[in-house]
Amino acid sequence: MRPDTAPPPIAGLLFALLALAAACAPSSPSSPAPAGKAAGPPASPVAAPGASSGPGSLVPASAASAGAALAGDAKGDVPSPAAAQPAPSISADDAEALLFPEDAAAHQDGIDACRRGSAATVAAPWPGHERVRCLLALRYRGDRQAAASATALFDQTGSLAGLEREHLMDGGYRGTLHLVPALPVSAERRHLEWTAAALGDFDAFFADLAAVAGSPVRYRHRALALRYFRSVRARTPSAYASGWTVAYNLAGSLHRSADAVRETLFHEIFHLNDSAHGGWSQAALSPIFDGIVARCGTRIPCLAAYSPNETIVKGGTYYAFQPGNGVGEYAAELAIRYYREQRAALRGERLGKAPFKCGPPENARAWSLLAGEFFGGADRVAPCPSSTGAR
Repeated sequence: MRPDTAPPPIAGLLFALLALAAACAPSSPSSPAPAGKAAGPPASPVAAPGASSGPGSLVPASAASAGAALAGDAKGDVPSPAAAQPAPSISADDAEALLFPEDAAAHQDGIDACRRGSAATVAAPWPGHERVRCLLALRYRGDRQAAASATALFDQTGSLAGLEREHLMDGGYRGTLHLVPALPVSAERRHLEWTAAALGDFDAFFADLAAVAGSPVRYRHRALALRYFRSVRARTPSAYASGWTVAYNLAGSLHRSADAVRETLFHEIFHLNDSAHGGWSQAALSPIFDGIVARCGTRIPCLAAYSPNETIVKGGTYYAFQPGNGVGEYAAELAIRYYREQRAALRGERLGKAPFKCGPPENARAWSLLAGEFFGGADRVAPCPSSTGAR
């Protein structure tokens, strides 16, 4: 979970709020989260879409190995080609639960009509697709423009804009937070449009990245369950993520612009991918992270060269190294920096500052490990001068 403040306009400005836990994975209200961590909503009947597909779920396996023998070859049996994994998707049943988490009974006639209508549809892209579109029209029927945006988002990215459940969240030092479902319509429609723009940007980014990557890009960003909510008399948390689901606060203090929403979503989606890769950051980046912390502690001047972003916690240190956040938040901030710099390079734009990899050697190692695990090893940022960083 990212901190609930916007980046400072000048270096050294302290942020107003501490972030929640590094993992960003909400726990059950029946089992209070550790101090400083967020307890999540009640268990949802919606299955995590694609959660079982694991790392690389968007990358089909090769249809056949190079040099495979012809059928009947006397040299032996031909190995069976690995079956291509289907792209993740949100089922119509899961869509019902996501769009009507608490008020299905009030909409039962419309829900039943969507079920009957989809049973007769034979030209849908996949089973249940038209039923989901029908359910979206039902959920957003009070705002035609929002309905069109939510449907386009689903058609183009497979992600579904639904609702969070009402629940109490353990907000750590913030106290108990009351979260209620809130649809991104009317005056809040911009949040839906910013979300759609962000996910569309990710599509373009990963298409460009895959074209220059040396190996498959293994970073899922499609077919996500989006749960919109509002915190009562509060602006935190801005977002949290678990099980291929991102919860988005319409009152979140970070959600002030399309660019801020785009980077916040990339941060949260990284946590989902990190988890799907077996908690990769803990195993791969802990030696680098722990070494930096051992050297610098929480001293801002010492950490400045190692922090992927400028975010500083009020009364603390860089968000990536704030005690209690852990290596997972360092990794998520590193992912944002990678995305920001690669996006600029792929678009032919100049970076606003020196490349992260061109700082201390630890930066270059972390950069390379992240790129290799999730992004096919791609790096379009210009090489560093021979005396510094990675080439």
